[in-house]
Amino acid sequence: MIKIVKKGMKQKVLNYTAIFEPAEEGGFNVHFSALPGCVTFGKDLKHARKMAREALDLWLETMIEMRGKIPVEKQKPTIDSFRVFMPTRS
Repeated sequence: MIKIVKKGMKQKVLNYTAIFEPAEEGGFNVHFSALPGCVTFGKDLKHARKMAREALDLWLETMIEMRGKIPVEKQKPTIDSFRVFMPTRS
């Protein structure tokens, strides 16, 4: 976890949503909806969570070093699923 705050500095807590999608080859692809290019992969969910934390920390550290703007996730993404009935060929 990155340490951005120096002693006596104000700090704020930011939350980011990580999206874990099963990969065809196994494991999970991970991306953060609010952080373009912040992606990673894990061989299972536990590993994917660890890699997501690492990717998030590195992404934020890089933005801080480059004096880039740190996006704030204003709204959590909505994830939904739909059932679709498709005709089959006989």
